[in-house]
Amino acid sequence: MKIHEYQGKQIFARYGIAVPRGIACFSAEAAGSAAEQLIKESSNPVVVVKAQIHAGGRGKGGGVKVVKGGPSEVAKVAAAMLGSKLVTHQTGPEGRIVRRLYVEQGLAIARELYVGLVVDRTSGRIVLMASSEGGVEIEEVAKKSPEKILKEALDPSGGLRPFQARKLAFGLKVGDKSPSPKQTVQQFSETLQRLCTVFESEDCSMCEINPLVITDQGQVIALDAKLVFDDNASMRHPNWSELVDSYEEDPVELEAKSAGLSYVALDGNIGCLVNGAGLAMATMDIIKHYGGSPANFLDVGGGASAESVTKAFAMILSSQQVKGIFVNIFGGIMRCDVIAEGVIQATRQLGLKVPLVVRLAGTNVEQGKELLRKSGLQIEPADTMGDGARKIVAAVQRAA
Repeated sequence: MKIHEYQGKQIFARYGIAVPRGIACFSAEAAGSAAEQLIKESSNPVVVVKAQIHAGGRGKGGGVKVVKGGPSEVAKVAAAMLGSKLVTHQTGPEGRIVRRLYVEQGLAIARELYVGLVVDRTSGRIVLMASSEGGVEIEEVAKKSPEKILKEALDPSGGLRPFQARKLAFGLKVGDKSPSPKQTVQQFSETLQRLCTVFESEDCSMCEINPLVITDQGQVIALDAKLVFDDNASMRHPNWSELVDSYEEDPVELEAKSAGLSYVALDGNIGCLVNGAGLAMATMDIIKHYGGSPANFLDVGGGASAESVTKAFAMILSSQQVKGIFVNIFGGIMRCDVIAEGVIQATRQLGLKVPLVVRLAGTNVEQGKELLRKSGLQIEPADTMGDGARKIVAAVQRAA
């Protein structure tokens, strides 16, 4: 689950990480008023207007504007930005519509750094990365100058140790040219430790500050905030629902989540309805193997009902690019006859007009197959996963 920059900064502030003063705005008038308030508070005529979308690269795409002309100029910039389509390397060519802005006080920046936390699946540990190349996509730094990325793995029992934070501070020479080197190193080290606390306490899968700046006064401030939460921990964080921006989420994925289904839209044209995440991944792989392209990941889980299968079909068919559906069920807890009833119900209710291939195996498989045979519907059976993948790919190609 992703959240906006200003929401991430609110979380940072709760954990004692320094952030610039800023105000979230939903209109040009509100942006102008926010600028007036910030200028009055800081006696600094420079403010920054930032588009709030769930994607990086906003600056290069024109979504971050430094404004020095006062509140009226901020209002003009905000009016032009709101409602516009912002295209970045992460949004793809379709871009995102800007509906929220963050108006923030300007800072006198001496240096820009990068710090971020991710889970290293190889070592099974949280890894803190830091680089002197702040303000640049970390992927680009890794590609062109990997030696500039410093890493420290966190001890599961104790988190980031103070010596590790100081090691990164000295490695990045954060105290150089600062009017108060010791204070800057101390602030940097404390920021890293607090960021690690945010990552663990808020159940993040990724937590990034790019850039983390050092001002000309030697202060260490998070100029950006990018947090991604691990959806698997949502039961521990009921407040996450308040942070969701439905405009930034795929509406079908939101509907699936509310229905208790795991759905991710993809770029292909063969819809997949499967029970179990591992089987769903294998199903997508075998479709690709036989020359097809999956349109989605959809796991109906182990306790799906006929109604939830019908909902799943409706979600798959909400995409205009779907030209065929492959149902691949291994019945363990799930009963194949229940799935068959759901498939029949969905096919009739939705007036299915694309090829449908169904492979059933496991509990009550014969009853399930018998229901499909007697339905009188155009449902092509498959004996194995490979057989089903071949049949749906061929059917879609014939229909093209």
